Amino acid sequence: MTRFDIITIFPNLFDSFKNEALIARAQKKRIIKINAHNLRKWTEDKHKTVDDKPYGGGVGMVLKLEPIMKAVEAIKEGYRLQVTGYRGKNKKKLDPNLKPDTWNLKTRTIVFSPKGKKFNQQMARRWSKLDQLVLICGRYEGIDERAAKYIADEEVSIGDYVLFGGEVPAMVVMEAVARLIPGAVQKKESIEKESFTIAKELEHPQYTRPEIVEINGKKRKVPKVLLSGNHKKIEEWRKQKTN
Repeated sequence: MTRFDIITIFPNLFDSFKNEALIARAQKKRIIKINAHNLRKWTEDKHKTVDDKPYGGGVGMVLKLEPIMKAVEAIKEGYRLQVTGYRGKNKKKLDPNLKPDTWNLKTRTIVFSPKGKKFNQQMARRWSKLDQLVLICGRYEGIDERAAKYIADEEVSIGDYVLFGGEVPAMVVMEAVARLIPGAVQKKESIEKESFTIAKELEHPQYTRPEIVEINGKKRKVPKVLLSGNHKKIEEWRKQKTN
């Protein structure tokens, strides 16, 4: 099972994402596990403050380092304890002699930022082999830079544009990674032959019934080659359309 732990100040944004379609099915099959954690849980003041003014002045607020640091540490430690130390509600020890240096869980901590490395399919494939992904979602004017430098393993962007926060990028990453984990998609063939492989192929055009549709007064037809039944020619046409 691959576990996704999201650190955010808006955990409810993930409710629908977790409970619909293939993501929900993958969780039910225990292929993945998604936990959205409220960053405010790791604050200490009565107002549960997670942000502050930037040093040097400027517009907006910056997410504080300390709550993020505590959250990442607690989440990773909690998962290690769950996997290697306890089993079920009765807290039965799996191995009382197990030592921390034998915990070989493969984890990765990611922070989302417009200046980060561009997320791609190769990264998704690499991360699909992990036990745990901790995803740090920024808000406002960003996150204290020390979180990216000293806490996260990678700083990642999903594109050359600015969003309100890192929650949507986290969903993109989870969907891209989850569908590459064995069992998440029923037909293995649909993963192996689809778009955005290591060769960076583009998706060929897809059509379905009906064969002819009238759009704005003109009949729009499915390409004849796709109706021919000639698999060799169809494959040639698809390759041509991806170049």
